[in-house]
Amino acid sequence: MNKLYLEIALPVPLRRTFDYLTNFQGDPNGLIGCRVQAPFGNQTLIGIIIGVKAQSETPADKMKDIHTIIDDTPLISHLDLQLFSWAANYYHHSLGEVLHASIPQKLRQGERQEHEQLISAWKHTPEGMGLPETALNRSKKQQEIHRYLLQNTQFTRSTAQRLGFSTSAIKALKDKNLIEEILVKDSIEQVQTNNSLLNNTPLTLNQEQTAAQESVIFHRFGAYLLDGVTGSGKTEVYLQLVARALQAGTQALVLIPEIGLSPQTVGRFKDRFSVEIAELHSSINEAKRAEHWQAAKSGRAKIVIGTRLAALAALNKPGIIIVDEEHDLSYKQHDGFRYSARDICVYRAKQHNIPVVLGSATPSLETLNNAITGRYQHLKLTQRASTATPPHIESIDIRNQQLTAGLCESAIEEIRHTLQRQQQALVFLNRRGFAPSLFCHHCGWQAKCTGCELPMTFHSHPRHLHCHRCDRQNGVPRACPSCKNQAFSHRGSGTEQIELFLAKQFPNTPVIRIDRDTTSSKKAMQKLLEPAYAGTPCILVGTQMLAKGHHIPGINLAVIADADQGLMSADYRGVEQVGQLVTQVAGRAGRASSTGKVLIQTHQPDHPLMRVLIAEGYNSFAVQLLAERKHSGLPPYGYSALIRSESKRPENALAILQLIHGAIKNTGNKHTITTIGPMAAPIEKIGNRFRFQYQLFCNSRKELHATLKAVLSEVEVKAEARRTRWSVDIDPVTSA
Repeated sequence: MNKLYLEIALPVPLRRTFDYLTNFQGDPNGLIGCRVQAPFGNQTLIGIIIGVKAQSETPADKMKDIHTIIDDTPLISHLDLQLFSWAANYYHHSLGEVLHASIPQKLRQGERQEHEQLISAWKHTPEGMGLPETALNRSKKQQEIHRYLLQNTQFTRSTAQRLGFSTSAIKALKDKNLIEEILVKDSIEQVQTNNSLLNNTPLTLNQEQTAAQESVIFHRFGAYLLDGVTGSGKTEVYLQLVARALQAGTQALVLIPEIGLSPQTVGRFKDRFSVEIAELHSSINEAKRAEHWQAAKSGRAKIVIGTRLAALAALNKPGIIIVDEEHDLSYKQHDGFRYSARDICVYRAKQHNIPVVLGSATPSLETLNNAITGRYQHLKLTQRASTATPPHIESIDIRNQQLTAGLCESAIEEIRHTLQRQQQALVFLNRRGFAPSLFCHHCGWQAKCTGCELPMTFHSHPRHLHCHRCDRQNGVPRACPSCKNQAFSHRGSGTEQIELFLAKQFPNTPVIRIDRDTTSSKKAMQKLLEPAYAGTPCILVGTQMLAKGHHIPGINLAVIADADQGLMSADYRGVEQVGQLVTQVAGRAGRASSTGKVLIQTHQPDHPLMRVLIAEGYNSFAVQLLAERKHSGLPPYGYSALIRSESKRPENALAILQLIHGAIKNTGNKHTITTIGPMAAPIEKIGNRFRFQYQLFCNSRKELHATLKAVLSEVEVKAEARRTRWSVDIDPVTSA
């Protein structure tokens, strides 16, 4: 019996695949994309077959047989294997780990794919079908179900939940023998009413929105930057583009940056469309994620909405990809497989020959440069939708001013006036907790994390010290460990401190804090924001979670408590990110009929770029930053990679980077690749692990990647590579 050689990608941190033997009888090409159980050392791993061959370079005495083939049909399609192979090569990561990251945990563990699952549904009995449409008018809820079944043959539990059919009404109709429960294939569920894709009529687009929507060409690749000021109606453009994709019988993939935006976004799409929608983000449990992933793969889910992991989801027939707030840093994975979801989406769109729309009021410099140079089509929305006008923005010089909880007196007075007008105010500070440090006023002792050697954040409710880098938590000492004095002081302010201060200042006004501490539970943000969406006069206090995509018409004032964070950052992207954050926060104000106001507290009112941002807007600010980047040869006018290492022994973390540095200097590209380091990372120690980094810049992407590929294949087999954690970050968005 002839044996086949299977090329298998395993979830191990090695940039290579492994050959195994099998006695499989049948078409070997049908195995590509299937999962297998294979022995690896002393363990059994789940891998993916990526190739079948007649011979192998692996010596026969080292060749092993697989244990079993799990799938009857491929789990990963041919196109998706191409995508993940490209991603593994581009990001210099293990293909097995890339494939592992792309599928739900249940499938990683070897559970079988679900095929044509049977689910409960209800349909008319012959008696119910014979009733006239108005027969149940005395019972409104039963009448709604009866009318629906006269127009549609059946409905499932998910359809009942979506349309608001009560279980008591369903039970009553079943008891009357007017409907009966049946089992149907999950894949044939149709959640359309009257053969329409829409639940309600789309809004009328303005001239700019219409031009943008009509510029997107379907059934061919095109990358579009939808560059719209905050409140310009980008979401309505997305909705109408998705409608066009659905009308063509294809799927739509929509990426959002924040889990907290998911209920709001999914709600808008469910209100508009009568099709199945799959959600993919970390806030849904693993069982649901597997169910939604397979609904997207089968094509049953026509719309897929999710955070960055949705960029890797299997799709049956994609027709359009939309990335909202494309500039957001959360689209970059910061550990493990360090991919950019935005860039993965652009590649996927090209692969499937479909359009990809990148939307933002503050485009990243890379995306904006692609639009300026013509690689992407630049679609502009320069006006706010409906009657809303841009907010009035002014900076407040807080040098030598008395601050209370980080707020100056004029900002507090402006909040007071806003509440007196029965409007809402937003206070933004991208720092949670009560204060960033706690110290002894008598001897100067400071509460530091023993694992990071940096100040711990003081939280007052519940009272504790918290390191936001390694997540270590300690109680607050009753007395100073150094001098035993009890006179503790805190330095700086956080969202918790601002919340408590404003609650005392305005005792009759709800003060709602939105940060990671208050929104850790499922649907917590949605519940907290209910008064704001209802128009109740209130004060919202929060971190960048509040700056992303929320449309709260009642907010008339936005106060940015500290605009200086990032302006003096050692990271060259710091100023860009400050400009984006300030613009996004400012965009929350004045989204209804009255003109909003934005106050920016700063110790650097004369900073040239901030003056441009306030006076001329984000576009002029970004153009100036691009000019600076071009002069320096920094991205997007050059290409970069950041190699990080960490170990409990600093000499080990440094050794691997020195080895890589030496290997790069020995290549023929040492004059075209600029390097910085090896050196200590900006945060030198986290969780008792010492951190170092090594950065590379090159004006040729091809040359940078060729050099990295050669060097990494040489280095990863060395002993130094096994003594420390190290990673390669291509196109890094932060140097922290």
